[in-house]
Amino acid sequence: MELGMIGLGRMGGNMAQRLLGGGHRIVAYDASSAAVAASQGQGAQGAASLEELAGLLAPPRAVWLMLPQGQPTEDTIDRLLPLLAQGDVILDGGNANYRDSMRRAEKLAAQGIDFMDVGTSGGIWGLTEGYSLMIGGQAETFRRLEPIFQTLAPAPDRGYSHVGPAGAGHFVKMVHNGVEYALMQAYAEGFELMAAKEEFDLDLPRIADTWRYGSVVRSWLLDLVASALEEDPGLAHLEAYVEDSGEGRWTVQEAVDLAVPVPVITLSLQERFRSRQVQPFGARLLAALRNQFGGHAVRRSE
Repeated sequence: MELGMIGLGRMGGNMAQRLLGGGHRIVAYDASSAAVAASQGQGAQGAASLEELAGLLAPPRAVWLMLPQGQPTEDTIDRLLPLLAQGDVILDGGNANYRDSMRRAEKLAAQGIDFMDVGTSGGIWGLTEGYSLMIGGQAETFRRLEPIFQTLAPAPDRGYSHVGPAGAGHFVKMVHNGVEYALMQAYAEGFELMAAKEEFDLDLPRIADTWRYGSVVRSWLLDLVASALEEDPGLAHLEAYVEDSGEGRWTVQEAVDLAVPVPVITLSLQERFRSRQVQPFGARLLAALRNQFGGHAVRRSE
């Protein structure tokens, strides 16, 4: 099959390379000409503009976006609209808010253009390991494009599924990322506790590797824990500063809207917020209160 790829950053470029390896024809476009050239070096046909990309694809066209969520995706879809025709499809593999995906699907449907939201997990390992794909949109369009999903997935019979109508793919990916936050936090807390038990002088890289086999807590995330600790056992070269992609916030907000308790996911998101604060006001107020009511000692800054 042939596919237009827009957005050739690290993940988008890797996805294009995996598709090329699977025998698909790729027409690639990116704002960076260097990224387009790199994709051409791997066998893609480069396009210098969205207009050229649309012209190089045979109808019915399929165009896959791997762009930052929000305005970059919105603007690109608006620019594509007059270039596409009835029966074409736009796929969004980025981390868009599922409500935006529902709205975009409705807007495109008015012009006879299909929309599929493809929640994509796999990160920088997807090129070699394959991507987990959570796909929303029309079932008929899913079946037509299934060879593409099979190539991107870890295997032709696993790692991808049609999860529901437009918006469902990004909704499921949102929840996936919320679960990911919680799992990462649990590993972090467990290893911090072991690191604090200095009298045992625990070998954390060895323990992480031991847990990878036979343990009920084994996972790919644990494989990555073992890799990180093997490279730098004390993590001395890292700051305790953890960003969030936004999907954890969306997950917590959705839980509030639906009155569904997700305390572990919520706390893992709050821990990320705390990691980015230096001398947080709340902690300083706690110290001040203990001093006020009990005369407890405090540490004063210069």
